[in-house]
Amino acid sequence: MPRPSGERADADADVVPVADLADPAWVRDVSERTEIPERVLAGYAGASLRLAELEPECGIGWNTLAGIGAVESLHGSYLGAGVGADGTVSPPIIGVPLDGSEGVMEIVDTDDGELDGDTEWDRAVGPMQFIPTTWESYAQDGNLDGRADPHQIDDAALTAGLYLCRRGGDVTTDDGWAAALASYNRSVSYAHEVADLAESYGA
Repeated sequence: MPRPSGERADADADVVPVADLADPAWVRDVSERTEIPERVLAGYAGASLRLAELEPECGIGWNTLAGIGAVESLHGSYLGAGVGADGTVSPPIIGVPLDGSEGVMEIVDTDDGELDGDTEWDRAVGPMQFIPTTWESYAQDGNLDGRADPHQIDDAALTAGLYLCRRGGDVTTDDGWAAALASYNRSVSYAHEVADLAESYGA
């Protein structure tokens, strides 16, 4: 999957928030073409660039992260939510209870409701829809504010990318990409939808 062009020349010189890594002109142009909000796109692209340093064997593309973000939360806009200038999604996007009902996994509460506000069942949270156990294991601080927040797009995109890399290995291969997506969501139709979106975004 393609990477954003126009990476900042000083991206490797200092650690900076992921949203500052992609060239602003590239972000504007691609946002206009794809209709992905600029602030969200900066998070996806920056996460991909940061992971090129952290997980160089992975090859995760910004457009794969964008495909997931589109399916999971409409790029942080699900049910009227929006992404602020600081990258925080408000109001928070909280998924349905994972109570084993039709079409839903059963995951009894694992975090005493700390992340999702539900002390009976786990729920997926944030623009990339993490369940509490996954967030606990992989959470990243993409905007360098000192905490990892699943409702902040930079943190969520970087965490999603790291998770996919760790689960899929080299995701530039068909097998690696498929393994990564299957770990995120086992649905074959989900993988096809993300793949179609990623391809259209990266075209």
